Amino acid sequence: MNASRLTAILNWLNHYKYLIVIVVGVLIVGFFDDNSLLRRVKLQLQISKIEDEIDAFNKKNEAEKKELNELKRNPKAIEKIAREQYFMKADDEDIFVLSDDEQDNQTNQSNETDE
Repeated sequence: MNASRLTAILNWLNHYKYLIVIVVGVLIVGFFDDNSLLRRVKLQLQISKIEDEIDAFNKKNEAEKKELNELKRNPKAIEKIAREQYFMKADDEDIFVLSDDEQDNQTNQSNETDE
């Protein structure tokens, strides 16, 4: 009985040998190889993500270049940045910082009532 089963399996394999080789080859190339389709899809997703980052950096670079050119051409732009970002002032000016925080208002009111 074992010999008949073995010959039946060998006959089946012999009959479908090309189909088996093709299926095994597609599986190896499609899923298990270093250059598989799954790896290719993952790499394509990474490429698109990196291209989006490049586009964002290029837009930021263009905005920074425009700001730099404005700073080179206009000395008032330097003064504006110094005042807005670094809280610098001219010698004859006083700066008042106003706050909308609720906690600061409550603290000031309690300090005023204590005096």
